Amino acid sequence: MSLAFEHVTLGQRVLFGSGKAAEHLAAEVSRLGAGRVMVIASEFEADLARTVAAEIEVALWHQEVIMHVPVEVAERARTAAVQAGIDLIVCVGGGSTTGLAKAIALTTGIPILAVPTTYAGSEATNVWGLTEAARKTTGVDDQVLPATVIYDAGLTLTLPVELSVASGLNGLAHCVDSLWGPRADPINAALAAEGIRALAAGLPAIVADPAGLEGREQALYGAYLAAVAFASAGSGMHHKICHVLGGTFNLPHAQTHATVLPYVLAFNAPHAPQAEARIAAAFGTGTALEGLQALREQLDAPKALADYGFTADGIAEAVAVALPAIPATNPRPVTADNLTALLAAALTGADPATLTDDALEGARR
Repeated sequence: MSLAFEHVTLGQRVLFGSGKAAEHLAAEVSRLGAGRVMVIASEFEADLARTVAAEIEVALWHQEVIMHVPVEVAERARTAAVQAGIDLIVCVGGGSTTGLAKAIALTTGIPILAVPTTYAGSEATNVWGLTEAARKTTGVDDQVLPATVIYDAGLTLTLPVELSVASGLNGLAHCVDSLWGPRADPINAALAAEGIRALAAGLPAIVADPAGLEGREQALYGAYLAAVAFASAGSGMHHKICHVLGGTFNLPHAQTHATVLPYVLAFNAPHAPQAEARIAAAFGTGTALEGLQALREQLDAPKALADYGFTADGIAEAVAVALPAIPATNPRPVTADNLTALLAAALTGADPATLTDDALEGARR
């Protein structure tokens, strides 16, 4: 069978090494010739950020970091950066922190140096997201892609096990969505499969030994591969649903992704046999869903959207907003009825197997 595809690889420098964040940051600030550095870190991670930035001169510290990046928060950060004459943004934190840095870069063009402390993966993509009036808008712009990413597993040691699991499963969702995203191709598939393997190895190791670095290094490595695949393949059904749940209902990002993932996988897998086989092989299990569910059970992963504030009253609105955004290339046709069934199952933590064609057809009867 002949191969034919178009693939774009994003240009980015990656420095990976436990205990080396401060050293790598100082070297990169020097290499980039930055004179006025802004460091973005939430109040919770301020002390960690000061340790990372100990060897550089910081012109501006910024701590207003809010989940899903509200537009007004982005505007205040943009104004602060411009008024301070900033020529390099350093973000130390998770997806919300990186997202704020991207919002600044989107309108100012100031380069970003990202230092992740979770497995969100935003640091390796050119995707930005902003929330206004309970609607989350996302877009793609190479200007928001961090010029350099510094990975240091030691910085994730303060991330509690429960959040590590949710964040890592968010990374795993990037892998799965990459296998049927709008621009899925064999290179993305290879990266995604290795990302699944690394995350499936790393996350149980974090649960078993939260203070150990080996599992956290594997998870960071897997999260990076996941994000690179996702940036190339584009946002698929899973992410379109989760963006609505986050932006419209303010559900927590990582936990929402971790909860919804098995339902999207069960929904799409029978219609994407190659992707299903690749996911199963990465897990080393008979089927993709079997592998994911075994991992989730091992990790005591998030189970129901109801646990995070979503209610049955929100399903109709979520369907109305998400349905038009789901790519037409999704392997299984998505309708208001089957998307409603998916969200109803995810709401209560029902068995994802109820989303197969036969099960849904039986429910209609």
